[in-house]
Amino acid sequence: MPGIDLTLIAALLLALVTVESGGWFLTRVVRGLAPANRLQTNFFRAGHAHAAVLIVLSVVVLSLLQYSALDGFWLWLARLGVPIAALAMPAGFFLSVLGRDPEKPNRLIGLLWFGALSLTAGLLTAGVGLLIGGIAAL
Repeated sequence: MPGIDLTLIAALLLALVTVESGGWFLTRVVRGLAPANRLQTNFFRAGHAHAAVLIVLSVVVLSLLQYSALDGFWLWLARLGVPIAALAMPAGFFLSVLGRDPEKPNRLIGLLWFGALSLTAGLLTAGVGLLIGGIAAL
């Protein structure tokens, strides 16, 4: 279903604009222009980096899935695993340290672990599907 993949790729590329604005916010934090403690600064950096890397990785995975031997549920898992992680993991970093001077992450850190699970499932499924598709094409 190339149309679905292209639409998702387009949405992900547009989402990179939000990562840019997050980068602008992060420059304000590190210059002391936006209040943040050490924990928040570290989590904001990690969230920003994960967002950018995982969005680009999502585009790569989606671009390759047409060569996989996946269909049905497995194709959907490969198609959505990394993009879901690209949303959930940064959200876990950012949302778990909101507030005035938090000392530790709140329960929304669970989004980070949900995203890690989604990332692992998506990458394993896509990797196996591409391996099988590549072997079949020999």
